[in-house]
Amino acid sequence: MTVKKEKLVLVGNGMAGVNAVEHLLKLTPDKYEVTIFGSEPHPNYNRILLSYVLAGDSKVEDIVIHPYEWYANNHITLHTNQTITDIDTTAQTVTSDKGLTVSYDKLILATGSNPFMIPMPGADKEGVMAYRTIRDCEIMIESAKKYKKAIVIGGGLLGLEAARGFLNLGMKVDVVHIVDTIMERQLDRTASKMLQAALEEQGINFLLEKQSAEIVGGKRVTGLKFKDGTVAEADLIVMAVGIRPNVELAKKAGVECNPGIVVTDYLQTSVPNIYAVGECAMHRGIAYGLVAPLYEQGAVLAKHLAGVETGPYEGSILYTKLKVSGVDVFSGGKFGDAEGTKAIRIHDEFTGVYKKVVIKDNKIIGAVLFGDTADGTRLMQMIREETDISGMGKTAILTDGSSGSGGASSGVADMKDDAIICGCNGVTKGTICSAIKDQGLTTVDEVKNCTTASRSCGGCKPLVSDLLAFTLGASYDKNAAKETICACTDHTRDEVVTAIREKGLSHVREVMNVLGWKNEEGCSKCRPALNYYLGMVSPETYKDDSTSRFVNERMHANIQKDGTYSVVPRIYGGVTNPTELKRIAEVAEQFNVPTVKFTGGQRLDLLGVKKEDLTAMWEALDMPSGYAYGKALRTVKTCVGETFCRFGTGDAMGVGIELEKRFERLNTPAKVKLAVSGCPRNCAESGIKDLGVVSVDGGWELYAGGNGGVKVRVGDLLTTVKTEQDIIEYTEAYLQYYRETGKYGERTSEWVHRLGIEHIRDVVENEEERKQLCARMDLALSVTKDPWKQAIDSKKIQRDLYEVVELN
Repeated sequence: MTVKKEKLVLVGNGMAGVNAVEHLLKLTPDKYEVTIFGSEPHPNYNRILLSYVLAGDSKVEDIVIHPYEWYANNHITLHTNQTITDIDTTAQTVTSDKGLTVSYDKLILATGSNPFMIPMPGADKEGVMAYRTIRDCEIMIESAKKYKKAIVIGGGLLGLEAARGFLNLGMKVDVVHIVDTIMERQLDRTASKMLQAALEEQGINFLLEKQSAEIVGGKRVTGLKFKDGTVAEADLIVMAVGIRPNVELAKKAGVECNPGIVVTDYLQTSVPNIYAVGECAMHRGIAYGLVAPLYEQGAVLAKHLAGVETGPYEGSILYTKLKVSGVDVFSGGKFGDAEGTKAIRIHDEFTGVYKKVVIKDNKIIGAVLFGDTADGTRLMQMIREETDISGMGKTAILTDGSSGSGGASSGVADMKDDAIICGCNGVTKGTICSAIKDQGLTTVDEVKNCTTASRSCGGCKPLVSDLLAFTLGASYDKNAAKETICACTDHTRDEVVTAIREKGLSHVREVMNVLGWKNEEGCSKCRPALNYYLGMVSPETYKDDSTSRFVNERMHANIQKDGTYSVVPRIYGGVTNPTELKRIAEVAEQFNVPTVKFTGGQRLDLLGVKKEDLTAMWEALDMPSGYAYGKALRTVKTCVGETFCRFGTGDAMGVGIELEKRFERLNTPAKVKLAVSGCPRNCAESGIKDLGVVSVDGGWELYAGGNGGVKVRVGDLLTTVKTEQDIIEYTEAYLQYYRETGKYGERTSEWVHRLGIEHIRDVVENEEERKQLCARMDLALSVTKDPWKQAIDSKKIQRDLYEVVELN
């Protein structure tokens, strides 16, 4: 006898509601006939990753959680682009704006929230919008093609993501915030100011303690006026000041709302057979806006609807672990300083790491981490369990489990099975370990597909990898999962390079054809990579494919937001002379350069140069290209060393100039910056460069894999050498090994972390291997030519790239 299925209708095709349905199907796949209505014309997607779409790092299809096939495979009826407008609670039916009426036995309202739009004069002007949906992203991307200046009102996470997206789209952006710290709900003051500094370095301008008064302009916005009378110009204004539960449908149906849809501990509303989950729900006076609590709600609701015994949902301890424009941040619990609390703090300004744990009555009640969030999961477990820390060393609380020497599984081994590994999706250690054992999982991707852990922001991937190592032991291969070059191919970087060598491939299109590229044209990710690998393998014979380079490298100048270019001539070691300075100044005057700026690499940047003036300017300068645009050696920063400094013990300027002359024009997987310091005081910041050289008593120390960018990394000691010639030799070997084994786009900081400094040290200190690497470096450098000189001497290059064609 066939049991008639109950009818379950879900209003809202977002993350919270569909996650609850996904849980329900696993518990009881045959109990319900499921129908889902979504107002957007898309399947369920990850709203957390909208910023990646806006920034151009992902396409819409990349952030889809449940594709259309998932609905079909689970016999779910999906109605996209339809909004439910009426609920008949007596007949138990819902009706959409397209006139479709569907009956239900159980109804889940997951209507989410609406962005709050500040009701100020001018808010209805063209160019004023919210940032909440894929459509919003599309509008912002289209606007960036026409307009150059944006303002984001709101310094929370959503506002910062929107601002970073505008930067990537080539727009100038101001972030306006009413208080003097950004992300004040997730970070304390110290972490907030560190984040602000990192984002300012990326190019975001902050207008803090500003109260918006009026949006000015005609039909379209032209600026934002503040209550202090000042005005900021803008072609586009995005409001990201908060959300409000979307309860209009529920209110119309007589469901109690205050202000969200009031629910019990089992997510039941005031009307029988109607439930609510997600941002629209109000539980014990709280409406949650983070993903983890919404998934915790969904898990309880799914068990309740499945008839499985479960404890009630009693609320969530809020925590956030995410990456803001490349910066890792974490906060959890009550992290503010309050009466009766004490705090443990670690603040390393050099490495950009800040950690704070708040303690009350010998229990951790809150934490903030900036720059290094590895301890976040462990600290949240201690907060949840109210762990008594009276017997622990206080500094150990912030150091245990953090990338120490205990091995991959040392931290996760101490976690209990109910410890949350994936906060976004609420996946526990026990769930992951059971899936690994029961399903035979061996890779992070398999765990993701099976359990949803790491499916959202991806921040928990290292912990998932550690759990694989913990569960599988020696049989786990961290490198087992293939990391292909891009979606155009199933081949990894190593497979492609091996094929180029073994098959004698010599052109980008030949590689794609022979290796069966899915997209015969390739993409912006794989074409530049193939161009680099071909040149690296065969430097003497390969002809560079300029069409496979990004515009800056193709033009040999950095394009600016207004369509002009910047010109940075080579200044070896940051050392120049009056004649050279005078020539630069005269050329700047000759070509009406509006701005001349000193760079962080001790050079001069001529900004605002017209495309048609580039080759003439290069000829007038009579200086080589500084490669400020390329994946190549950028600069060698130096201090004055023993030449002038009373503390100097080594010739920093001499060594720096020699290094820069040796490696200028060298193509590398990513940009490379060097530095030479004439003593351990390290005035040239050698510790945070791709390769840093420091003079010490009796020789020179070489530091590898440093990075002074958004994610600061202090370089590892590679080796110590005695002579200046040794510096050149070891640098040749180091850079050539990086060229041959690095992935295209991978900075040395990532490369050193991936390969391990011990392995790299073994290679460069092996005399035979070092000599071979140096020989291959000689070959690579022997064929380089200055691109500016080539353009000056070639009318064809000038005609193809730099002449402006007048259209009649």
